Amino acid sequence: MTRGRFKDIIMDSTKIKALAFDVFGTVVDWRGSIIREGKELGREKGVMDIDWGRFADAWRRGYRPAMDRVRSGEGAWENIDGLHRRILDSLLEKYSIKGLCETEIDHFNRAWHRLDPWPDAIQGLHRLRRKYICATLSNGNVALLVNMAKYAGLIWDCILSAELFRHYKPDPQVYQGAARLLGIRTDALLMVAAHKNDLLAARAAGCKTAFIPRPLEYGPENVPDIKPDPEFDITANDFNLLADQMGA
Repeated sequence: MTRGRFKDIIMDSTKIKALAFDVFGTVVDWRGSIIREGKELGREKGVMDIDWGRFADAWRRGYRPAMDRVRSGEGAWENIDGLHRRILDSLLEKYSIKGLCETEIDHFNRAWHRLDPWPDAIQGLHRLRRKYICATLSNGNVALLVNMAKYAGLIWDCILSAELFRHYKPDPQVYQGAARLLGIRTDALLMVAAHKNDLLAARAAGCKTAFIPRPLEYGPENVPDIKPDPEFDITANDFNLLADQMGA
């Protein structure tokens, strides 16, 4: 095995009809992109003493509990743009970032619509689309995912979002609903993600699973669990290696 690469776990891909991709962290580098947007805002507004890496981490860290309040029924349905805005409002106060008008705050909140893809994402997706239907399956709302695709140059066959099902991953309704909308059996849908909890939920819902480790998702000092797991049908280091395994 080549040093620094994972040994690929190979499955029979002949029954797979479509690939559904988690987006934040799997397809795009949310952390690096939010840091970039934060630094740009800082330059424009003269806010130079913010650790934008920590800011990005805190913004992302607030996402799960905010989403879980919706999933539990504690809060009414709200899409990710709305949840991101609630978290952002609290962070602007915490970091004493003042003097922003509503238009500027809204633009910064939509930084999540302007995330940069990982270096392998565009080429890998292009290869995979030659043979398979490739769709998003993200907790991000439809408008966010469409805008991100335009910004980043990501070409999808279909934009699927948890918003369509009024459930957030890891609820099974999201994975099963995606297969239903694509007109395929659940076990003909391959869920592609960098996050093991997402894949375990997809597997429990009846999907096949592909693990794409992204060791830099949380920055070089916070490497997530990237060890291959035999629970998953495929493990590949990037989208091009996934395409190799899928015969694309």
